[in-house]
Amino acid sequence: MFKSFMVGYGNWLFHYRDKAFPVVLVALFVGFRPHTLSADESSEHWLVVLGFAVATLGQSYRWLAIGLAYIKRGGLRKRVYAKDLVTDGLFGHVRNPLYGGNLLILAGLLILHNSVGVYLLGGAFFGLAYQSIVAAEEHYLTQKFPAYPDYCRAVPRWWPCWSGLRETVSGMHFYWQRALLRDAASGCMWVLAGLGILALDAVRNGHAASHGKPLWEALVALLLTYATILWLKKRGTLSL
Repeated sequence: MFKSFMVGYGNWLFHYRDKAFPVVLVALFVGFRPHTLSADESSEHWLVVLGFAVATLGQSYRWLAIGLAYIKRGGLRKRVYAKDLVTDGLFGHVRNPLYGGNLLILAGLLILHNSVGVYLLGGAFFGLAYQSIVAAEEHYLTQKFPAYPDYCRAVPRWWPCWSGLRETVSGMHFYWQRALLRDAASGCMWVLAGLGILALDAVRNGHAASHGKPLWEALVALLLTYATILWLKKRGTLSL
């Protein structure tokens, strides 16, 4: 019964996640005020550093997975789909490195806002969401690929098996252009979301005047970086 619910909920989320996830994030960040650690702004700066560091770790995790062995994301017509069972690269050490990276990115954004309500509700929602999506994908893959149950028994779902990871990374070619081009848009989106969180919190805390210029400079740098990637791709300098 519970497994059927998880699979059904996971399939629904897989279809609507591009709309549902941003709505939930906006509702959380607007609905809960951030918690100020102290009157000393240096502590808030360290919180910003920590949030972006955790999110960057998640993005790097995704890049490593995509650069070593690419797996088609997004399904087919927004439904769970896989043409092949990918088990090499990082997928030989953990079954869901892309979703693991997503959770780290989300954790970084929650840290940037720093609200108990956001931690509790956001953690519960996205934790259940990704567990459900993975349940739906595992149900589909088990039916389509006879070798998938053996793969599941050998490879952990979330926590990577570190044994042999160095050999895997050194023994495969890392396609950095593929990692950059395939994930440039999503990478820029979470950075933009992080800047939006900081801007909203600055207005709420009365720091808009002092924080406005650095945030605008970061936004311009982000847009220029993304525009440069698109320009290099159009010229053929960056290609898949």
